[in-house]
Amino acid sequence: MPDSDTLGRPLDGWTAPAPLQAITAEGRYCRLEPLTRQGIEPLFRSLAAGGAALWTYLPIGPYAGPEDMMAILAMAAAQGWKPLAVTDRASGAVSGTLSFMRIDAANGSAEIGAVIFSPHMQKSRIGTEAIYLMMRHMFEAGYRRCEWKCDALNAASRRAALRYGFSPEGVFRQAAVVKGRNRDTAWFACTDGDWPAVKAAFETWLAPGNFDADGRQKQPLSALTRPLLHRPEAPIGV
Repeated sequence: MPDSDTLGRPLDGWTAPAPLQAITAEGRYCRLEPLTRQGIEPLFRSLAAGGAALWTYLPIGPYAGPEDMMAILAMAAAQGWKPLAVTDRASGAVSGTLSFMRIDAANGSAEIGAVIFSPHMQKSRIGTEAIYLMMRHMFEAGYRRCEWKCDALNAASRRAALRYGFSPEGVFRQAAVVKGRNRDTAWFACTDGDWPAVKAAFETWLAPGNFDADGRQKQPLSALTRPLLHRPEAPIGV
């Protein structure tokens, strides 16, 4: 009979959670709610400022207009995504979207993906809080693993994953064909065991006291999460 060193730890008391659904959640800086047909037009307007570059590493887009962007909802329905709209509470503008994806309730695992932030949201408290709210919901719902995946050439997404406290798990070579090109996929994850410390890092960074009168951060989130990463990667890019 195998001994305890050759088997995974028993999950005494753990039960599989319910499948994730699109959520409504309110933070200090943003609001999350299900992305609907009514939300597509304001989303298109906010993303237009970022141009085609926003869609470089995504299997969808860019879109010529709001009607074309309705394809996001069709793909979400076909793939089982749960897309969310991100609204800036200060301005009331729909400023981005992201989704629960690859939902595997039986194993307590799901991915945060299809992340498309307008220039207004990028490197902002709004975008960071949106990720925090989704991760918090997953772990409070009983999930064991939150995943982040991106094209291995997408240095900005890889840096974001590390900043958000997702530990690198390697690269799946030739994992997909996207828009006629090869894609190697970089995998990252945060587990329920990682989450308490990662949650505290998010909350420390998001606190109003972490920003000066001009909105500049006093302590970077990456400085708070870097010590929490498992097998951290070497620095990516500049």
